[in-house]
Amino acid sequence: MQLAPVPDVPVLAEITRPKRVVPKAELPEVEPVRLAALSMQDARTFNATIPFSTAPNPAARPLILDAGAEDFGRAVDCLAAATWYEAGDDPVGQRAVAQVVLNRMRHPAFPKSVCGVVFQGQERRTGCQFTFTCDGAMRRIPSPAAWGRAQTIAQQALTGAVFAKVGYSTHYHTDWVVPYWSSSLDKVAEVNTHLFFRWTGWWGTPAAFRRGYAGSEPVFAKMAALSPFHAGGEVALAGVVDPAAMLDPDTIPESAVPKPVAAGGDSFHVALDKAMGADGFAALAIRTCGERAYCKFLGWTDRAKVPAVGAALTPAQIEAMSFSYLRDKEQGFGKALWNCGEFKRPSPIQCMRRTPVAAAAPAPAPSATPGGPDGLSGVRRKSDPAPVVPPATN
Repeated sequence: MQLAPVPDVPVLAEITRPKRVVPKAELPEVEPVRLAALSMQDARTFNATIPFSTAPNPAARPLILDAGAEDFGRAVDCLAAATWYEAGDDPVGQRAVAQVVLNRMRHPAFPKSVCGVVFQGQERRTGCQFTFTCDGAMRRIPSPAAWGRAQTIAQQALTGAVFAKVGYSTHYHTDWVVPYWSSSLDKVAEVNTHLFFRWTGWWGTPAAFRRGYAGSEPVFAKMAALSPFHAGGEVALAGVVDPAAMLDPDTIPESAVPKPVAAGGDSFHVALDKAMGADGFAALAIRTCGERAYCKFLGWTDRAKVPAVGAALTPAQIEAMSFSYLRDKEQGFGKALWNCGEFKRPSPIQCMRRTPVAAAAPAPAPSATPGGPDGLSGVRRKSDPAPVVPPATN
């Protein structure tokens, strides 16, 4: 294909010059992301001239992350962030991005944790491996529904799901830009507008992807608005609740503190005053829980929905709940959640997961075979997606 005229020929000359294949005895360098100064059309024209590799492109081995609940939660949320910010709300693109992250984690040239891979170089304005971590993109927050979908794909990837098309790719870029490393790697796949690459020579073969997992995940403050596993402080409220809107818990008088469901207990069912404001509910919960190591605070703005003393919660009451706060100091856990259908919140991690109240089931039809099987009700078929384990914080 003939290249379209470009304004800066020396740029393409530098990109297309022959690159050395790194020998097995030498670890390849992870280059910073530098883009050539080309227009979108010139970049697409140039990218089309790079042929796809004709070598085999085997699928990556499944990965099942062996981590504790906190580290697994951090890994899921870091991976979900990478997929959403890099591929948008596109499940195919998200699965491809997730596979690249996991391929990098298994390769000796990259960090040994999911979050370490995603946020590699994030402390620099240039040089971050995933640009969303250093270009301000994280100020844009996904909707709760979109974030939940990204978390599901991330959780599936960390429990054995494989996106086979990209094989052992460790690099990718959109087709309207040209990184300086693009022609030094093998182009192996195209997914929508993204092109995927692996290292040439031995470092791009399955044998190179054998490194073990670090066993723990670092905490990144940039994830605090999305992930309670990366947020610190009482109920992870820092950076989540507006300090100007939240009351000082110490200013709430003892007379306003509700009584526990049972005498001397640690659970509270509370009628909330909307005039206090949504952020004020967190202050009331903290004041109510006091010094308790374990505390459960559930609140409703509709007084008619507050359970009677001694009564169990009904599905309708759970669905109508306006606010909840759970603290378990032994587990190092504290979290406030709001009904985001009632109160708009700035971050999806503050939203309760809604479970629609099921309608009453119709009476079963008489069976032609009394006592016989009812199909496979309640049994997961091989074609069904794996069940998603929600983070312990929700």
